[in-house]
Amino acid sequence: MTLRRVVAVLAALAALALVGPATAETTLRVVMHSDLKIVDPIWTTAYIVRNHGYMIYDTLFAMDARGEIKPQMVDKYEVSKDQLTYTLTLRDGLSWHDGKPVTTEDCVASIKRWSAKDSMGQKLMGFVKDIQIVNAKTFKIVLNEPTGLVLGALGKPSSNVPFMMPKRVAETDPNTQISDFTGSGPFVFKKDEWKPGDKAVYAKFDKYRPRPEPPSALAGGKVVKVDRVEWKWIPDHQTAMNALIAGEVDYLEAPPHDLLPIAKADPNVKLVDVNPLGNQFTFRFNALHKPFDNAKVRQAVFHAFNQEDFLKAVVGDPAYYKVCKAFFPCGSPMSTPKGLEGLLESNFEKSRALLKDASYDGTPIVLMHSTDLAVLTNLGPVAKSLLEKGGFKVDMVSMDWQTLVARRAKKEPPAAGGWHAFLTSWVAADILNPVMMGFMNASCDKAMFGWPCDKEIESLRDQFARETNPARQKAIAEAVQVRETQYPTHIPLGQWYLASPTRKNVDGILQAPVPVFWNVSKK
Repeated sequence: MTLRRVVAVLAALAALALVGPATAETTLRVVMHSDLKIVDPIWTTAYIVRNHGYMIYDTLFAMDARGEIKPQMVDKYEVSKDQLTYTLTLRDGLSWHDGKPVTTEDCVASIKRWSAKDSMGQKLMGFVKDIQIVNAKTFKIVLNEPTGLVLGALGKPSSNVPFMMPKRVAETDPNTQISDFTGSGPFVFKKDEWKPGDKAVYAKFDKYRPRPEPPSALAGGKVVKVDRVEWKWIPDHQTAMNALIAGEVDYLEAPPHDLLPIAKADPNVKLVDVNPLGNQFTFRFNALHKPFDNAKVRQAVFHAFNQEDFLKAVVGDPAYYKVCKAFFPCGSPMSTPKGLEGLLESNFEKSRALLKDASYDGTPIVLMHSTDLAVLTNLGPVAKSLLEKGGFKVDMVSMDWQTLVARRAKKEPPAAGGWHAFLTSWVAADILNPVMMGFMNASCDKAMFGWPCDKEIESLRDQFARETNPARQKAIAEAVQVRETQYPTHIPLGQWYLASPTRKNVDGILQAPVPVFWNVSKK
């Protein structure tokens, strides 16, 4: 090599050394609880799609770490003296990923699409007389009567989240999935790099203007400190844990509990408690078809089940679960055992007696069983065993979670591709009161998949929506829970908690009911 060539090479290396750290791209690689196949967070309540929504969209309001609702896209808001008009003004500098400004037309269209699907949104819109656009940055929500739902609904932390979308996207029929993924949130979805079954990629949105406040759960300043976030789909949990230990990925959202000791023992890994409120396992009925169209048959399930069998089968370690015979999470303001005395104790004789009284004809229960999510996989076999001991015949159909999500939207009879029941999990922040709890929506065709239909439950939920006194709200919540034992829409199967393993060179993971990746840095 000539002297001139050596000098040129050294000069090039020196230049790289100077600019390398300044231009190096920081990529956070994470393994989420599920593969991303559906990308419309209004069309489905699936949490992986909700998580995707928080990456690319923003919200008008957000819930902070204290459970308080704070402005997010909104700069300021005013409430009239008669409590009937809310005037909301957007922050300066909000823009979509395509460079166009966010306007109130976009927000109003987004509210309307979200509220057509979401349980809390539907209840809110029952109080709304009109939504008026004042100008490009200000709009008014005018009510027929006062309700405390407005801010709580617009700041709803979990599925369905009222994400703001461009007007052209938000005008998509809520029962049709969107195909345009333009948001205004802190990350941009790289659709060209999205490979279902492999990865989803998000890039920092350089034009995003975070709020000036410190981040607090889902509220405050969404400051992005990495250039890219890659969601890597690794279906085998041991392989995912090995990748974390080897430094090939940086974060595991939801590994099985029995793998946590491996993470805890590694000196380069730490466990982060991201959701101290916890979660609730849930059994959901389809009330449209026999035999679960009969409330007595559904009541029989309350007697066949017990919570501990489910919690032991999935979680195992009592440090990470709690028996909680309540619809509203234990430790939350509305939690109460009222009405559940004597239930969830695996009284199989009582279950069989109720089935006989209801003239159950032995129709096999088509139980959808998710096989690819660690926290759900063992629920189906436990439910099948307990149901059969309680007098049911059960046809457990195994599938991945995304297939289950698509199938549960079908109203066809179980024999024609529909379903009778499935099991899932809700974060506690989704089920804090009767209006927020989606599975308590008993408004028939407007209800969530399962489509329960009960005027008494809906009347009580309306009363709760009108009430602002906490003591009276608690009494209404108790009444709803009692009614739920008479007309069951679903069954609570206990609370569980999980710590997420991450590499020690990753900092800033926020405690929130949703895994979010702003404020996260990687050394």
